[in-house]
Amino acid sequence: MTAEHSRYLLWNSLTGEGAKRTDKTFKPGGLPTAIGGMPHTDPAEACSIVLAHLPDIPVWPQLPHQSFLESMYTQFSEGFPGLIRKGERIYVDRSADLLQPLERLYTAYMNDDPDRYAMSPEYAAGFHRFLSRELGSAFAVKGQVTGPISFGLMVTDQDRRPILYDDTLADALAKHLALKARWQERELSRLSPNTIVFLDEPYLASLGSAFVAVSADTVVGLIDETLSGLRGLKGIHCCGNADWPVLMNTAIDILSFDAYNYGESLTLYPAEIKAFLDRGGVLSWGIVPSDEASLFDETASKLLGRLEKLMGLLSDGGISYDILCEQSLITPSCGLASISPRSAERALELTAEVSREFRRSQGGER
Repeated sequence: MTAEHSRYLLWNSLTGEGAKRTDKTFKPGGLPTAIGGMPHTDPAEACSIVLAHLPDIPVWPQLPHQSFLESMYTQFSEGFPGLIRKGERIYVDRSADLLQPLERLYTAYMNDDPDRYAMSPEYAAGFHRFLSRELGSAFAVKGQVTGPISFGLMVTDQDRRPILYDDTLADALAKHLALKARWQERELSRLSPNTIVFLDEPYLASLGSAFVAVSADTVVGLIDETLSGLRGLKGIHCCGNADWPVLMNTAIDILSFDAYNYGESLTLYPAEIKAFLDRGGVLSWGIVPSDEASLFDETASKLLGRLEKLMGLLSDGGISYDILCEQSLITPSCGLASISPRSAERALELTAEVSREFRRSQGGER
């Protein structure tokens, strides 16, 4: 990595005297990336658009319109014990004998052998096409896996009961997704030694409601289990108004959130955010809207103003503005699969423009 690269991407090993742990400090300085979902059906086209607008930290494109198998929950279900696919529904048949498939899963997990749980091209055309591309001078590469809370609430058993509420299946799910994440990270590391893997967790916004009876301890435990074994940076993306202190209490390095719609909710927790940043955490600001109407009304300058206002609120709460700027990423507010290809490209274009203006304002544009 060149000296110029290290201005924007710093991965240091900081080991204290007699310490057994290694801390990674990632200072992206407002570089842009994205969540992953794209509306395209052509994997090559989706990869080209991502690489054109996000060359510093490209992300492999998830393509739910290309196939039902690439939808958010189905894509990472391949190989889960007892899984049944019937048309465009997947569920777990708890009445089947799950002993042997569970034993295989636990053995693979304990032996750190994720190959049995690889993502096949049928389930991840965008990922496999991405692996064939040249990334040039990319500083890092990003991937994503559906998180255990959202997966466990959306995927049910044969009686339509969420598998998250079955202790055995919930534990197996975290290990299954951990193997998916480890395999993905290993493959991505062939493109760049610096990897980032996010858990996509939209249902974390529902925690504490009458519809989701899951304790904070369960959330933290399942998320940390899913992230275990990853060697690179780990993040969570939630596109709603989540319990942010709970998420910052997990093993994540990066907290990705919808700053366009819910940014002010995060500023209510300056003490927790300061502690997160002090341990090397990064805030991934989803300041670019992901809905059709807003995308063509906004400009990079207006969005930068919104971002700076939010950062100012945190600075007023006692957090160093310089640290906020150093330990930040810029992204769209959510995945882009639900909008048109034209709008998705506009979102990535705006993300890159906001990032450039942000870095220029900090004296860091390349």
